[in-house]
Amino acid sequence: MLAVLNPALPFIATALAVVAGLALSWLLRKIVLKLNRNRPELQATSRVARQPLRLALCLVGVRTALGLTAGSESWHAGVDHLLLIALIGAVAWLAIAVLLIVEAVVLTRHSVDVADNRRARRLRTQMILARRIAVALVVVLAVGTAMLTFPAIQALGAGLLASAGVISIVAGLAAQTSLVNVFAGMQLAFTDAIRVDDVVVVQKEWGRIEEITLTYVVVHLWDDRRLILPSTYFTTTPFENWTRRQSEVMGTVEFDLDWRAPVEDMRTELRRVLAGTELWDQRVGVLQITDATGGFVRVRILVSAADSAALFDLRCLVRETMVTFLQLSHPQALPHQRWEQAADDDGGTATRRRAPLRGLGSAGAAGARPPADPHESQLFTGSIEAVERSRAFTGPGEDVFEERDRNLAAHN
Repeated sequence: MLAVLNPALPFIATALAVVAGLALSWLLRKIVLKLNRNRPELQATSRVARQPLRLALCLVGVRTALGLTAGSESWHAGVDHLLLIALIGAVAWLAIAVLLIVEAVVLTRHSVDVADNRRARRLRTQMILARRIAVALVVVLAVGTAMLTFPAIQALGAGLLASAGVISIVAGLAAQTSLVNVFAGMQLAFTDAIRVDDVVVVQKEWGRIEEITLTYVVVHLWDDRRLILPSTYFTTTPFENWTRRQSEVMGTVEFDLDWRAPVEDMRTELRRVLAGTELWDQRVGVLQITDATGGFVRVRILVSAADSAALFDLRCLVRETMVTFLQLSHPQALPHQRWEQAADDDGGTATRRRAPLRGLGSAGAAGARPPADPHESQLFTGSIEAVERSRAFTGPGEDVFEERDRNLAAHN
């Protein structure tokens, strides 16, 4: 009877080991959740470690069972080696799962969905990069440990140590750019230059830091594009960080208006608009005339908001409201173009030149009034011959235009 059961004994022991491993993993998970029942975030994240824990415990049980029941068999050495490699991979998988659980628990306790989330965003950036570095180390250690289980590789390792210095120099030169980016990514994570969800302006583009890796940074632009930059860009190139110390920002709204613009009425309207919106954080709300040259006055409105997104909406609201207010209540404040009335030779008045004042919609805002006499243009000067050439060049057309102006004045 024992002779019949003896060949099947390793299989029975393996099955019992798998059952014991599954039962033990279930028991350990229940105990951990019982001890941390006040942390609901652990309930969801613990599922990440369920499969690697089961696999690791089952492999330990199977190796132990086969060692006790089939240690003298010829096939045991090869199977045990395969189980050892699988166990190394399962332990590495479990370690990575534990790192993910720790990261999720820490990030859940420090939420970024608050008004002042600077410290939370800094911790989030550092935790993500630290977890990625740890995962890379775990994978490298697991692969190295698995390779060392082969006797041939162990013997080869002694010879490789002698040339490790040369290999390290060659590898360093070959991967110089990658290593620079890796160290730049670590510098960004722990020097607090940028954090995840920071508002930045890079290459004249406005956006938020979406992801920071060891080699590159992903910037989520305002129009849903992604700008991917190497980590060295943020350590060697100047850029704007709007939320490094605080998220509150200020912005301007500018108008070019007529000199008859009702400044006090505009201030009253601005106060009414700001008091009626939640986008304004009640820090700054100022209306000033910053320029008054040429044919317009420049009115600048300075407002503040809790963050950049609210500021953009607030600026649009103020701009739209002020334009509607001026159109309906003070149309004379809008930019105008004027005609200059000049005295005629007969004592009357005639419209000679169109002289628009500088302002919005003035095509010739920066132009000067052309000379009435072509001789004043300085094209033909220097001698009597030059004046005669000038008259020959212009011909009788100028007299025709003057006669037309006199007729128009007499008719009016």
